[in-house]
Amino acid sequence: MKADTRLLHVGRHPHDHDGVVNTPVYRASTILYPTVAEHQASGTRRLEKHNLSYGLHGTPTHWALEDVIADLEGGDRCLLVQSGLAAVTVPLLAFLKSGDHILMADSVYTPARRFCDVLLKDFGVETTYYDPLIDADGLRRLMQPNTRVVYLESPGSMTFEVQDVPALAAVAHDRGAVVMIDNTWGVYTFDAFRHGCDVSIQAGTKYLVGHSDVLIGSVTVKDKHWEQLKTRGAMTGCYAAPDDVYLTTRGIRTLAIRLERHAASALKVAEWLRDRPEVEEVLFPALPGAPGHELWKRDFTGACGLFGVRLKPFSDEAVRNMIDGLELFGIGSSWGGFESLCIANKRDTIRTATTFDASRPLMRLHIGLEDPDDLIADLDKGFGRLAAIG
Repeated sequence: MKADTRLLHVGRHPHDHDGVVNTPVYRASTILYPTVAEHQASGTRRLEKHNLSYGLHGTPTHWALEDVIADLEGGDRCLLVQSGLAAVTVPLLAFLKSGDHILMADSVYTPARRFCDVLLKDFGVETTYYDPLIDADGLRRLMQPNTRVVYLESPGSMTFEVQDVPALAAVAHDRGAVVMIDNTWGVYTFDAFRHGCDVSIQAGTKYLVGHSDVLIGSVTVKDKHWEQLKTRGAMTGCYAAPDDVYLTTRGIRTLAIRLERHAASALKVAEWLRDRPEVEEVLFPALPGAPGHELWKRDFTGACGLFGVRLKPFSDEAVRNMIDGLELFGIGSSWGGFESLCIANKRDTIRTATTFDASRPLMRLHIGLEDPDDLIADLDKGFGRLAAIG
């Protein structure tokens, strides 16, 4: 079956729930056992799939979502946590220890950088940031004997660099490192495991939920990495609440049709923006001619609605005047919902391995489910306000 079909059917077992189409919400902490022996045996079964042993380790509500995400991503097992940031930090804690070294893309999600620079540093883990556009030879030169994790994010946050994931993964595996990727932009249009990744991270808060009302994260792995992720991940207590899991499962059933609309509308808006005299560059890998397009075309089967727009020289006041007056674009950070968003980069993007050109204003757009012609009209009026101040 194709992915669009599997999205609707994997994880659903109506006849296990008296014919109810969607797996009900199981709110549980304590699980009761008929005997002492069965209670004591439950502790040895926590790595088993669909094993009800304690609320912290999941219920049928969780299993329904874990199964569909693992299938969606091409992995074997999925761990649900309470936020996208937890989906980043839990596997890092699971696979790193004091004395280890991690290679982290310089374009990474800012809270992930903070985690490395503060907590991992406190724990004795060294982080080296690398150019996200590095080639295999460049990455090989940065590998150290104690490099345990190579962390990718493709496309990168705010600046949308597309990485050559298969080439970088091959280098990491040759040196015995685990390859992690933040695959939130790719959702299921990028097959992380087929391209060499070992751990696929998603902020399910974004497109999996799709309605801007839940915080949740997922970490998907193949079986060989499940025990290390599950046992150490459980120690963090990062538990996804059952009501949030249920809402995410409900959202994921319409993911295919939503993502198709997001991507198509984004491409139409991006094409229009590319021809605007105020725009220097559109950072949307799905747009022909945009940076990273050839790698995107090689490795991805689709896109989403998130991209960047680098403007020509305008004052920060002019950019604020443009964005503040938008009617259909909200000003907010957590993209992936049904609504369109627009934020301005603060021009202080943190880079330590590469140089970020802050001389041009950078906006990030999320194209929602509105009619793209209406969004274009809203942006057109915004450019009028931009030019009025200059």
